[in-house]
Amino acid sequence: MAEASETPTGASIDRSERPGRVGLLLFLAALLVGAALSLSFVAPERAQPLILLLLALLGMAGVFFLFAMAIGAVQFSGQGARNDLTKAMADTAADGLVVVEDDGRILYANESYLLLAGGDSFADLKPVERLFVGAPEVSEAIYRLAQAARDGRAASEEVRVSPPPAGGRDFGWYRIRVRSLARPNGRTATLWTIADVTHERERQENVFQELQHAIDYLDHAPAGFLSIDPEGAVIYMNATLAAWLGHDLAQVGSGGLRLADVVSPNIAAMMTSVAATSGDVRTETFDVDLRRRSGQPLPVRLYHRVAFGQDGRPGASRTLVLNRSPGEDVDEGQRAAEVRFARFFNATPIAIATVNRAGRVVRSNGSFARLFGMLPRTGANGEGRSIVETVAERDRERIAAALASVAEGRGELPPMDLALAGEPSRSARLWLSPANEGEAEAEGEAAILYGLDISEQRQLEQQFAQAQKMQAVGQLAGGVAHDFNNVLQAIIGYSDLLLANHRPTDPSFQDIMQIKQNANRAASLVRQLLAFSRRQTMRPEVLNLGDVLSDLSMLLKRLLGERVELDLRHGRDLWFVKADVNQFEQVVVNLAVNARDAMPDGGKVTIRTANVSAPEAAALNLQGLPTAELVMIEVSDTGTGIPPEVMDKIFEPFFTTKEVGKGTGLGLSTVFGIVKQSNGFIYVDSGVGQGTSFRVFLPRHIPTAEEEEIRAEPEVKKPATDLTGQGVILLVEDEDPVRAVNARALSARGYTVLEAASGVEALQIIQARQEPVDLVVSDVVMPEMDGPTLLGELRKLHPDLKVIFVSGYAEDAFRKNLPEGEEFNFLAKPFSLKQLVEAVKQAVAE
Repeated sequence: MAEASETPTGASIDRSERPGRVGLLLFLAALLVGAALSLSFVAPERAQPLILLLLALLGMAGVFFLFAMAIGAVQFSGQGARNDLTKAMADTAADGLVVVEDDGRILYANESYLLLAGGDSFADLKPVERLFVGAPEVSEAIYRLAQAARDGRAASEEVRVSPPPAGGRDFGWYRIRVRSLARPNGRTATLWTIADVTHERERQENVFQELQHAIDYLDHAPAGFLSIDPEGAVIYMNATLAAWLGHDLAQVGSGGLRLADVVSPNIAAMMTSVAATSGDVRTETFDVDLRRRSGQPLPVRLYHRVAFGQDGRPGASRTLVLNRSPGEDVDEGQRAAEVRFARFFNATPIAIATVNRAGRVVRSNGSFARLFGMLPRTGANGEGRSIVETVAERDRERIAAALASVAEGRGELPPMDLALAGEPSRSARLWLSPANEGEAEAEGEAAILYGLDISEQRQLEQQFAQAQKMQAVGQLAGGVAHDFNNVLQAIIGYSDLLLANHRPTDPSFQDIMQIKQNANRAASLVRQLLAFSRRQTMRPEVLNLGDVLSDLSMLLKRLLGERVELDLRHGRDLWFVKADVNQFEQVVVNLAVNARDAMPDGGKVTIRTANVSAPEAAALNLQGLPTAELVMIEVSDTGTGIPPEVMDKIFEPFFTTKEVGKGTGLGLSTVFGIVKQSNGFIYVDSGVGQGTSFRVFLPRHIPTAEEEEIRAEPEVKKPATDLTGQGVILLVEDEDPVRAVNARALSARGYTVLEAASGVEALQIIQARQEPVDLVVSDVVMPEMDGPTLLGELRKLHPDLKVIFVSGYAEDAFRKNLPEGEEFNFLAKPFSLKQLVEAVKQAVAE
């Protein structure tokens, strides 16, 4: 194998093949000479076979060598043996190529690299690290490339070298690439590629300079330019318009400036309402006010152009802005009048438009576009969209008849309240008046339309009417419940007296029990009425709703029956709430029973609990739901659903869709009252044939240390005790039957009972006595003087007097009428005589 050649400058140099070894050649020659000399010392008859054997071996080696050359397994080293197409391409490449072994020895360099490096042999050829030196940024780039080569990565850098290695210029730009090469001998090498990109960079700089000139011209043009994307972001604004508005150009295009920052909502709706067919380009002209950064208006004329893609979606706008401030136009009077009209026309909250005889819009303002979501869309026949299409189907005949009447000159019509198409909750009040003759008729304008969005007003009216209705029914229900409670109190009290005098074996015992059981049943209906009117007595306690539902699951399964599946899904780490456990169980039972009745053929009831964080509550976007931490209880079914015409009435008392005798209509009204009295919220989602879902939200309660201790204590049932006692009891009750039966029960237990039919009479009895009574048992609602007022007068005479209030209303309903911190006991009507005697004995003992 021959030594690699070294050629003059302008040709490539290569020593990538291994050079020949002279020592090995001398060794082979000495070996052959030694073999020949050794044969001279051997007898001729014995040397002849050895000579023949040696010649045979040499002949065989020659034959194998010829075959190896024929198949290309053996090649001579040097350029002559490796002058193939690949090497020719590398040698003549325009980019400089140099291959460096991992020990820093240069293996190959093509002609371009030799010209760049100025070397003609390996001895004086500079490697890339020595070739590109000078500024720190150049050395850092070369270091990064060398590091990438050592890590086996490909990398590329562009450097500016002054002066360049090849000379002849002040500076040069070079793109340097590096990558690793794997060699057949297992070693690695690094290929450096150096491309001179000075001319490319110069072209880029020229283009950039031209672009800068164009931008400078556009920025300082005498007119404003604006571009808005379909989402309302300002993606371009020239310096002229930015100066007019007082905005910083750095905000534009970075998401810091939006259309709503420079125009009013009406104008924004008008500009974004431009529409056209696929592939079309629309240009609209608007005389509007832009909003300066200081808040001052800037009257302008906009030429707003929007191109639409093949999919019908609008692209970014190209908007020309002409300043119409004083002094900008030639005809100052006309300009000022047009600006004032455009400002009034577009800034008014009333939607204004002119329509032709067919009801199609000819002109409109920003409020009209915001209310109806459209602008005049002139087609090939000069007509736009019809106003009739923007209202709901049921109101289209009314507006069409009104348009015909105005077009015929019958005068102005009374305003019409119409529902808008697409959204049933949105409605508008429209006024129609005939357009003036002359120029209006020439332009096809037959009527002027004025519109006002009354969606929020209608919703408030409906909510107010519903609230008044529910409040009136609640007051009626509360009043009926109070009077009925007194009747039931007497029935239950006398039933208890009769039962105390009859043995279970007496024939009348069962009849008396039936009277008491039906009275208690009526009392449960009264409690439902009080729950709806939010006047029932609540005993709130700290609850974990998951535990309550688990305890209630067996009862729910019995209530739902075999054909209805119950699925309880407990939320993880459920927060505590503060509610009356019995009332909460009634809410769940009522909702579950309603769900069962909605699935006559069977189905599934799912009860789910979950924590709702404040951000999640805000994201639900439910009307009236506060942004706070809540606990949700959801009861959903797979039943028939609730029709839309029934949805607004489901919480009304005595409203039911069940057959006569199968429902009282108090179930959901009771649920509504309990939830509201617990400071909660209830919402319903339903679709006919898709089932119904009730969601109850209760505020999260963080228990105090004392409440945690009470919850941890096991419940201990009190054993039966002696109910007899001694003391003077003042019984104040305006209902004679109730007062009489209560007095008999207390007297039978050993107490001395003083009776009063009103608060005034009770006060007279106390004043007539020289010493205070042991206990006052008083009704709350009485004529002349109610219970809280009586207590206030008694406290003046006897500050330590003990009091038990009895009422069918909730304790909180009258506590607000008492002084702060006032202590008293409470007994909810209707109650049994045993409950009365227990409460009296406990109060006297305290």
